[in-house]
Amino acid sequence: MNETILITGGAGFIGSHVARALLERGYRVRVLDSLIDQVHGGRGPTLLAPEVEFMRGDVRDEAAVTRALEGVGSVIHLAAEVGVGQSMYAIDRYVSVNELGTAVLFQQLIHKPVRRVVVASSMSIYGEGLYRDADGRLHDDVLRSPRRDGAANWDPLDAQGRPLVPVPTPESKRPQLASVYAINKYTQERLTLTLAPAYGMEGVALRLWNAYGPGQALSNPYTGVLAIFAARIQNRQRPMVFEDGQQRRDFVHVGDVAKAFVLALEHPKAAGQVFNVASGQDRTVEEVALALAAAMGRPELGPEMTGKARSGDIRHNIPDITRIQQELGFSVDRDFQQDLAELAEWVASQQQAEDRVLQARKELEMRGLVA
Repeated sequence: MNETILITGGAGFIGSHVARALLERGYRVRVLDSLIDQVHGGRGPTLLAPEVEFMRGDVRDEAAVTRALEGVGSVIHLAAEVGVGQSMYAIDRYVSVNELGTAVLFQQLIHKPVRRVVVASSMSIYGEGLYRDADGRLHDDVLRSPRRDGAANWDPLDAQGRPLVPVPTPESKRPQLASVYAINKYTQERLTLTLAPAYGMEGVALRLWNAYGPGQALSNPYTGVLAIFAARIQNRQRPMVFEDGQQRRDFVHVGDVAKAFVLALEHPKAAGQVFNVASGQDRTVEEVALALAAAMGRPELGPEMTGKARSGDIRHNIPDITRIQQELGFSVDRDFQQDLAELAEWVASQQQAEDRVLQARKELEMRGLVA
């Protein structure tokens, strides 16, 4: 491949794996990243392969974006502040980086158009996933008001008070934007899918579920849940889980996420589309916390259930990945236990993570975002 790909925010966990996958396909790769302390801890782009051309700069800086776009054929847009909980109080920061940053990128793409722009979106835009009631009817507009006494059923109920059952959520499900981060991600999607074709480019949005694997920022309390759990266990502390731990999620290995980005960049059918990216296997958060503790050799450090709800969180959201499988040929063939063992081995090789989970929880509690 002769094309140069720009990855904004590409020095982080997902970006470094995407860069590696692109290099293996023969692309040239350039990364623009501001290396924020919360993610990188004051370190340089240590996760990037040496073949990657690195440029330090903020996606909101027009001059930096203009330089980064020179000679580029396509863009993978990952630059974003990430974290549902933090987005609910660091509002100006999240809106500035995620929405203004995307606007600045497209403002410059007007003058330097590329073949395709692939943006990282999120499952958070769905809010609660798709549900079925006891009569078999589907509900795509579920809004729950969780009882916060720590002893009640946390699941959403239908009008008759019966529990709703989560079912796989397709891309057609209407958005329910329950956090600032979800709003940001939906805005990034719409800007990409609206502006790219208006200026002769192709746009693709990937809605990512919970990515995990080697390279996550262990000291960032707003990163992926498995990295947060791993940091707690490494510090001989029990992982803290909101509600009762029975909320269901899909955990997708970062290698499969990178594969999805390559498909989104290359496949003719991807243009103009939105795709869920996940493993297709949902698990409870409690189940995952227990499995990770065992993989890290600390089975006694099972999760601590807080019995409290966090504003912006949803109960269940499990993915339907039929579209990306059928249209782009995406497939997942991994062993979750082996992947956890790989993650545990990588964590063991890292210096002790700074456990900031309690600090992050206090930030939320003092603003009334945990109850």
